[in-house]
Amino acid sequence: MNQGRLHLGNLRPAPGAKHRPKRVGCGPGSGHGKTSTRGTKGQLSRSGDGRTPGFEGGQNPLLRRIPKRGFSNAAFRRRFQVVSLDLLERSAREGDLVSAELLRRAGMVRRDLPIKIVGVGKLRKKITVRLPAASRSARRAIEAAKGTFEVAG
Repeated sequence: MNQGRLHLGNLRPAPGAKHRPKRVGCGPGSGHGKTSTRGTKGQLSRSGDGRTPGFEGGQNPLLRRIPKRGFSNAAFRRRFQVVSLDLLERSAREGDLVSAELLRRAGMVRRDLPIKIVGVGKLRKKITVRLPAASRSARRAIEAAKGTFEVAG
C-alpha cells in the first residue's frame, strides 16, 4: 500500500494530539499513587466532595447577591402550537371547516398541544375555524373574510 496516500486504514491523530490518561491510585511508581493527586485531607480530597454548583466557600453566592425582579408564570403558562393565517390561506378551500383533527391529518401540526391561530399574513377565503384559541388580529381577519371562529373545548 502506498504510504503517501490517505486511506481509512492509515489514519492517525496528529503527533502530540493524544495524551495518555492520568492513571491515579496505581502505586508510588506511577507518580499518582497514595493520595491520587488530591493532596492531603480536607473536603476536596474526599470522594463526593459535597459542594453544590455555585458554592463560594460560605460567602454569599453570586446568585443570591444579585437583585431579583418580576416573576415567572411558567408553572401556569398555557402552551400552544401556532398556525398562521398564511398557512390557512394556502391550504384551506372556500367554505372549509378547519379543526384540530384536520390540521393534524394534513401534517400542519404535530405535537399534542392545543392549536392557536395567529394573525400572520392575509386571509381572503370564507372559512369556519373551530380551534381552542386565536389571536385578536386572527379573529378580525377571519371575520373580515366573512368567515367564523368558534372556540373548541
